[in-house]
Amino acid sequence: MAAYVALINWTEQGIHDFKSTRDRGEAFRGVLQGMGATLTGLYWTLGAYDIVGIIEAPDDETATAAMLKLGSIGNVRTTTMRAFTADEVAGIIAKAG
Repeated sequence: MAAYVALINWTEQGIHDFKSTRDRGEAFRGVLQGMGATLTGLYWTLGAYDIVGIIEAPDDETATAAMLKLGSIGNVRTTTMRAFTADEVAGIIAKAG
């Protein structure tokens, strides 16, 4: 499975109901499972982002669909990055020559 790092910020709507953020995180975990993906980590953070999620998905399309679904609810906006393991980056380097 491919790994993704989701950098998440609350919207105005999302911050108004901050007390339910843990429940919303668990609901998102269920959505991901239904799509064949996994939320492997969820962290509430200080700094430029309010939350960081670590997701494993079978492909970019599944990860993108999950982020679209999450964003469409209106509580958060996401920036998502594909993450590569050391073995994956070794293969990328080999392809680059």
